[in-house]
Amino acid sequence: MNSISTEIRFLKITFSAGLFGILFLSCSSSEHKTIKLAHSLDPTHSVHKAMLFMAERLREKSGGTMEIQIYPSGQLGAERECLELLQIGSLGITKVSAAVLEGFMEEYKVLGLPYLFESKEHCFRVLDGEIGQKLLLAGEDIWLRGLCFYDAGSRSFYTKTEPILEPDNLKGKKIRVMKSITANKMITSMGGTPTPISWGELYTALQSGVVDGAENNPPSFYLSHHYEVCKYYSIDEHTTIPDVLLVSTIIWDKLSNQEKRWLQEAADESVKVQRKLWLESEQESLEGVKKAGVQIYFPDKIRFREKVKPIYEELKSNGKIYHLIETIRNEVPEDVND
Repeated sequence: MNSISTEIRFLKITFSAGLFGILFLSCSSSEHKTIKLAHSLDPTHSVHKAMLFMAERLREKSGGTMEIQIYPSGQLGAERECLELLQIGSLGITKVSAAVLEGFMEEYKVLGLPYLFESKEHCFRVLDGEIGQKLLLAGEDIWLRGLCFYDAGSRSFYTKTEPILEPDNLKGKKIRVMKSITANKMITSMGGTPTPISWGELYTALQSGVVDGAENNPPSFYLSHHYEVCKYYSIDEHTTIPDVLLVSTIIWDKLSNQEKRWLQEAADESVKVQRKLWLESEQESLEGVKKAGVQIYFPDKIRFREKVKPIYEELKSNGKIYHLIETIRNEVPEDVND
């Protein structure tokens, strides 16, 4: 199994039953069930608001017999830590970036590839269709079942000393990346120096000069206050990596078929809410950083696309992954090619 330690397997087998009763489920005579959900985002984030909607819809659908308790802002750990808590059944649901799942499921490295999607419509077509459904279920053998994908926009560069208008501008610069092999390769191929740093430590790292910049979507740039340090935002939209909402299969398997339907329906409904909120938050965020003195640029993407071609060439030797890439490319909506 990918990236699953012996310790995790041992804990899962030994403690899952006990942890389920203590930490996941509180049952009264009316069989009221409480699922704990933890994530690392700020409560003002569109994903958190969508989760609140999901929790309310689950309560309504279940007639009050099911409840989701949400712990935002990394209260129960960072993304990888929350995933591991899911694997041993001590946490019910979490949200992580699809990039973090690379270390658990090989298929997810595809979603972190630069310039994979031609448009947001292309991305949604893939995630909402058969490909997306297969990806959501790809981790069931390691106790991770995907419920839905949330929109996390496209990631672009923000820097301290100069804008990134072409790949050459990245030379000699240390750019913070997530702990993702694909993200590291992307920055290296463009000429920069990838530097993995946890999200919670990034503001200080930017301020102290440990890194020269980072890359993320507008709401993350704004809500993190990184714009106080980085005054250049270059919208090159190199990756469109969704967030993934996952449930522990240890928890999922304890639910009745009806309870599973309620939870899945509530998650699906929250996707529509989140996508609307995301669009609003992107606009608000760009306006907010502009007011704070950030200069926004829209560089030509062609040179960036050229630089990352070797990443795709390297993946041709992996038949399974490259077939998935080709399948995704063939899912481009007709109006994108018009």
